[in-house]
Amino acid sequence: MKHASALKVLFGLSFAICAQAQDGVLDLTTLHNYANQSRPLYITRDNTPGNNAITDAGATLGRVLFHDKRLSRDNTVSCASCHQQSHAFADTPVASTGVDGTTSRHSMRLINARFGNEPRFFWDERVTSLENQTTQPVRNHVEMGFSGSSGDPAFADLVAKLSAIPEYRVLFAMTFGNATVSEVRIQRSLAQFVRSIQSFDSKYDTGRKNANDNQNFANFTTAENAGKQLFLNPPPQGGAGCAACHVPPEFSIDPNSRNNGVIGSLSGGIDTTNTRSPSLRDLVGPGGQSNGAFMHDGSLATLADVINHYNLIPATNTTTTNANLDPRLRPGGNLQNLRLSQTQKDNLVAFMRTLTGTSVYTEEKWSNPFNAQNELELIILPENASTITKNANGTATLRCQSAANLSYQLESSTDLEHWSTVGTMTANAAGLIERTVNIVPPAAFYRFTYTVPSS
Repeated sequence: MKHASALKVLFGLSFAICAQAQDGVLDLTTLHNYANQSRPLYITRDNTPGNNAITDAGATLGRVLFHDKRLSRDNTVSCASCHQQSHAFADTPVASTGVDGTTSRHSMRLINARFGNEPRFFWDERVTSLENQTTQPVRNHVEMGFSGSSGDPAFADLVAKLSAIPEYRVLFAMTFGNATVSEVRIQRSLAQFVRSIQSFDSKYDTGRKNANDNQNFANFTTAENAGKQLFLNPPPQGGAGCAACHVPPEFSIDPNSRNNGVIGSLSGGIDTTNTRSPSLRDLVGPGGQSNGAFMHDGSLATLADVINHYNLIPATNTTTTNANLDPRLRPGGNLQNLRLSQTQKDNLVAFMRTLTGTSVYTEEKWSNPFNAQNELELIILPENASTITKNANGTATLRCQSAANLSYQLESSTDLEHWSTVGTMTANAAGLIERTVNIVPPAAFYRFTYTVPSS
């Protein structure tokens, strides 16, 4: 099917749209910067694999997949349903709602998932990479329902479903060079999008630019600087030892960490298999609002509750009950008792609040591209994108700023009614297509058109 102006808005030279962002409209001719975002020089950890570097096109496709409810069995749940931008890509209920019940663990914050040495994901580290993690919720009977069991459709049915959607054929072709949809491609795109979500504009980052962690930050209050030292220093030196497991300046989890002493389970009983945590950045929102409860079981509602837990590890964490307890929380064979004063606890809370950024909560590149009806329109040939350069030899060079790596047809006409194909061109990595044509009769008019790749 060929489109000179639109397929559900896809895309022609005559398609007019205002320059500002609109709900449900995604401009593929001007992609957001995902691949080359700046980050502080002191941020050095990175779990991006060599075969899946972030690209603007890949993360754009990942953004659409992440927010699309059609990735669930009944079109009601997306990845973003349980990982909301307004809450640091977490969920505020203790258990998130899926297509057939609620999740067995609290939804983990996704901010700065890229910046850590821990290659494994989920609270219990059961998958070996972020790529493998991304489609596990889709395959889960409770969460998104393409499990292939218990009456669910199989993942292959989701692939067929997405393959039949014109927007996805365009997006996959733009990203991978052809319109083929596969689980590996879905995983890579989602992982690129999640890894692109970063937050480095916090009060902590402002201070860290001009001082090392072990120095007082000029922009910190006395309480915040005191809390920072408590966080950094080990208990033998009068600190709380938080940095041993939550390593600054990324504040990512130490890969060698074991269970942290929280052993509750949302399904009842105990669960000591949880050994991972998200970065401690953006524990709360920019206004101090909750981004959701803490820990895999959501059992700790506030930062004060978290500090009280580590100040005195519960006596239920005996060797018999929790053989997986991190040895650092059982020094000398005794459960940790830091004996922090209330002032010290308050200072720790004050410091942890400095790890919250601002722009990640509102930045368009990570937001929902769909409108309220879960509809999406793509711009692949913007209005006024074409230019004509007249040459001295009776020819003209036509150029069009389009969407990178997509194939377009150049058509000619003498009457603006009947069109014939001159040739097919593929836009280069910068989105440019170019063709030199004769400017003598009978061809008086030219246009670029687009054909949606076949499924």
